[in-house]
Amino acid sequence: MRAKELKLVVTFHTTSEAMAMEKACKANAVPGRLIPVPRLISSGCGLAWCAGLEDRETIREVLNKVGIKEEDMYECMV
Repeated sequence: MRAKELKLVVTFHTTSEAMAMEKACKANAVPGRLIPVPRLISSGCGLAWCAGLEDRETIREVLNKVGIKEEDMYECMV
């Protein structure tokens, strides 16, 4: 089992937005991955983008570039 680390977790209103985020991040070489939404977070869909805290601004740029509106951004142990 991996040790938990403090990460940036971005939630979305719909699964299609989460999938579009994954595609945009891969196309722009942005680090991170899709994960199931952690239990302590309530989300509109069951998927979230997980990345390092240092990638916050890069994530915001990608969201704006592709026109995805995140539900929320959290810092939590994942």
